[in-house]
Amino acid sequence: MIVVAGEALIDLVPRGTGALADLKPALGGGPYNTAVALGRLGSPTAFCSRTSYDAFGRALLDGLRRAGVDVSGVQRGDEPTTLAVATVGADGSAAYSFYVEGTADRLFTAPAALPPGTRAVSFGTCSLVLEPGASAYEELMRTAAAEGVFTALDPNIRAGLIPDPDAYRVRFRGWLPSVSLLKLSEEDARWLGGTPREWLAAGPSAVVITHGGDGLTAYTREGAEHSVPGEKVEVVDTIGAGDTVNAALLHGLAARDALSPQGLAALDATGWVRLLRFAARAAAITCSRAGAEPPYASEVGEP
Repeated sequence: MIVVAGEALIDLVPRGTGALADLKPALGGGPYNTAVALGRLGSPTAFCSRTSYDAFGRALLDGLRRAGVDVSGVQRGDEPTTLAVATVGADGSAAYSFYVEGTADRLFTAPAALPPGTRAVSFGTCSLVLEPGASAYEELMRTAAAEGVFTALDPNIRAGLIPDPDAYRVRFRGWLPSVSLLKLSEEDARWLGGTPREWLAAGPSAVVITHGGDGLTAYTREGAEHSVPGEKVEVVDTIGAGDTVNAALLHGLAARDALSPQGLAALDATGWVRLLRFAARAAAITCSRAGAEPPYASEVGEP
């Protein structure tokens, strides 16, 4: 079982240009997209979050169920669902503004235990920013790591939600001793400051950096560096691409029985290149269609 911990929200995606373009609601949130992608790839997956009883909250849970994700541990509340208004640029890249005050997902509390058979837990995005839920997710991360569970972190920075960037950067560095796999974009890396080697020295066994259409690079604690180019595709938008990379990496590591520091250390150059190519292929499929629509196993092949 791979557990994905974090927010589920509704993306309002423009169907035209200009500030007053029609907005189409779409199921989203970085952790939510990661869970759906894992389910579609065939990994046993559970979602750990808090959602609203409103119509959007029900739709979010239905989307997880359709992907085969276990939602039995999802907390519920009467508060409204978080909304993210997307703006899609000419190159397909997406930026967001958020409506988060008093919403259900930020009132998450840490569960007493993870589901039986949990092999990995994935964290990231808004859920590690918005209190009081952020501290609860942080507690869960530290507890899971202390119990020897593989932990993955994708900061997926949303700068508009972070009132004190320097304080967040300190928190980020404090998470690293509890992180097995750190994945982040080039933009996130620049915003956070530091280098893969500095982050590896703080705790993670591997760091994967995405370069948009130019591919991915993995850095390991042993000093190795592995890169693959991006898959060429006509980009509709990039919504959910990074989340698909998260899912593909975790799915591929699970298939290799490598969801452990020892497993990551045992991956040779061929194994890393195959894993990164699988992630690039999966992300490219997501970019080829509107919204966060990650691929199914039949579309992306074996990891």
